[in-house]
Amino acid sequence: MPIHLPPISRRQFISRAAAAGAALVCAPHLLAASKKSDPNLWALFSDVHIAGDHELKVRGVNMTQHFIQAREALLALPKAPVGLFINGDCAYNSGLPEDYANLAEMLMPIRTSQIPVHLSVGNHDDRDQFWKAFVEEQKLAHPVPQRHSSLLETPLANFFILDSLEKTLQTPGILGPEQLAWLTATLDANPKKPAIVMVHHNPGLEGGNMGLKDTLSFLEIIRPRKQVKAYIFGHTHTWHVEQDASGIHFINLPAVSYAFKEGEPTGWVLASLDKKGMNLQLQCTDTSQKQHGQSVDLNWRA
Repeated sequence: MPIHLPPISRRQFISRAAAAGAALVCAPHLLAASKKSDPNLWALFSDVHIAGDHELKVRGVNMTQHFIQAREALLALPKAPVGLFINGDCAYNSGLPEDYANLAEMLMPIRTSQIPVHLSVGNHDDRDQFWKAFVEEQKLAHPVPQRHSSLLETPLANFFILDSLEKTLQTPGILGPEQLAWLTATLDANPKKPAIVMVHHNPGLEGGNMGLKDTLSFLEIIRPRKQVKAYIFGHTHTWHVEQDASGIHFINLPAVSYAFKEGEPTGWVLASLDKKGMNLQLQCTDTSQKQHGQSVDLNWRA
């Protein structure tokens, strides 16, 4: 039951906004003309932690305001990304209906700019409430029961979006045997195009209490399948990129919301794909931070 939010027309937006309240219709930037999109450019968000209360602060950060800053920076790009990924922990803490209602409202300017949005869940999300918030959107078949897993095919890469939520408010996550079996079969059915795997949880010790509990089983699947080029995750609220001995790039996305460690940047990543790899550019919330604009070139393993 993956959630992929398609672009919406201005007419659809006005109709929905009118039902919600006229103030939204009066915001002119929400109805800005669509820009030409780059088919190989993607925006990567993670750990947005949106609360129903627009004024709520955690660690001194207003999560709604950080999201708005990231959104406005995305919409100000010279060329529009072909899509936005939000890689889990969409909700503030326990996945309340009002959290997702706030998120859905804040996504409207992106969708009216004709940028699709692809969402996955993390350990602070609630699957049932997550889906109910977007019940009016197109409902796609879910390949793994009770999991938000999907394959998104693009010209230069296949994105495998996985669901690592085991239990809401439980720190570690797990993919589980059914989802790992689906991943194996689907990778084997798509051997020629580069594969990028997206999971909310970071690699962890097998059975551990922090990251992905079935990390070893997951790595045993992706490492020998040479079409897998990158593993993108969030959860740690840290920006870090490295390549393991097998040649897979491990990309830890920063949190849009707040950092756990002082000095760690918050923000998002602009990813540009080409036939041989991907360029990542860090977009910090605080543009005066030294990491802002940091560019990392990744070359795909053979």
